[in-house]
Amino acid sequence: MPQIIKGATSPSGARVTDDRVRETVAGVISDIRARGDEAVRAYSEKFDNWSPASFRLTKDEIRSIVAGVPETTLDDIRTVQRNVREFARAQRESIGDFEVETMPGVFLGQRNIPVSAAGAYVPGGRYPLVASAHMTIVTAKVAGVARTVACTPPIRGEIPSATVAAMSLAGADEIYLLGGVQAVAAMAVGTETIGRVDLLAGPGNAYVAEAKRQLFGEVGIDLFAGPTEILVVADEYADPFVVAVDLLSQAEHGPDSPAVLVTTSEQVAQKALEHIDTLLPTMSTQDYAGPAWRDHGQVIVVADLDEAYTVADGFASEHVQILTRQPREALERMSQYGALFLGEGTCVSYGDKVIGTNHTLPTRGAARYTGGLWVGKYLKTVTYQEVVNTGSSAELGELCGRAARVEFFEGHARSGDVRAAKYAGADLPWAPEVYRAGSA
Repeated sequence: MPQIIKGATSPSGARVTDDRVRETVAGVISDIRARGDEAVRAYSEKFDNWSPASFRLTKDEIRSIVAGVPETTLDDIRTVQRNVREFARAQRESIGDFEVETMPGVFLGQRNIPVSAAGAYVPGGRYPLVASAHMTIVTAKVAGVARTVACTPPIRGEIPSATVAAMSLAGADEIYLLGGVQAVAAMAVGTETIGRVDLLAGPGNAYVAEAKRQLFGEVGIDLFAGPTEILVVADEYADPFVVAVDLLSQAEHGPDSPAVLVTTSEQVAQKALEHIDTLLPTMSTQDYAGPAWRDHGQVIVVADLDEAYTVADGFASEHVQILTRQPREALERMSQYGALFLGEGTCVSYGDKVIGTNHTLPTRGAARYTGGLWVGKYLKTVTYQEVVNTGSSAELGELCGRAARVEFFEGHARSGDVRAAKYAGADLPWAPEVYRAGSA
């Protein structure tokens, strides 16, 4: 049985949405439906103290903002976006259209069509997540989305220049300095000045997450977001200092972010705990990382790697980092994760910020049934059918008639009957006389 060295003191991944959050979000969405831009402006003033003449940045304003960003920052943004773009392109190339002939003259096909418009929400606040611009906008443009709308809030009344630069360099067609539920709702339902989108992507606080939940169905969304998660699988060869640093790197996302170590070595576990106790007080983000580790951190010692992989799969964690002598073994042994990070040379922070894979990943156990945001999320996989052989149509018609009547769908059956009659002379006992005996 696994040995719990440190357990969580609070349940992680709680699905309960605060009634106040739910009601506030519902009210904002309803008001924006009714009053459009007027409501958007009112909520922006209320929540962000922000009410410019236009929330949308002009091309000249964008150029001016980008020009004020340090060149090193711009170069870094371009490099990261190149990495994201190259991986997204590889994903897009892996998705093919096809057509097959399943019977003589029966052609079935598949096409992958990008959504017409996508909305990207890039959070601000304490953590202006510049990288979210790369993950949402670059990926959408690689998928072929014609219109990509990007929203980000002002930060304490200031324009987040690096975020705007990232949005622009990523290829956003429209950029709005607008945050919170009002931004998400405006993109989803449309206003007088903000055209509605077909799909929303990007992280946010509890209010933004709840807005996406309430709007899902009216628009598509990337994922139902929860607290960031990390799980480290380590054997006796792992460096406990690296283990500690990497666990805390994700705990700083928020006070409810689970960080879990599953290891075959009690020595690694104890040393990692000692390092965490030393490192936490030195972190500028200890007000988030401290409660996250205290309440949601876990350390579990298991007998061997077989048990480690089983325990790790049970968590279905967003990020799983493999710090073992043979890390690629996890590719064959594990199946429940948002993303794997293999070996000491790889860390979750690379995935969050720079390496090129998408950092929008499933949380709260959703890795059991879905992966993360990828280029395919912006595509609609649709099918088409064509039957040009009359004999095949007649055969399908007879089959359709029998299959539909088993389900008591008489109208469906008759559509098949008509083809069987017209192309093969089958009788139509339910039709007027003139159409019977193949005379249709």
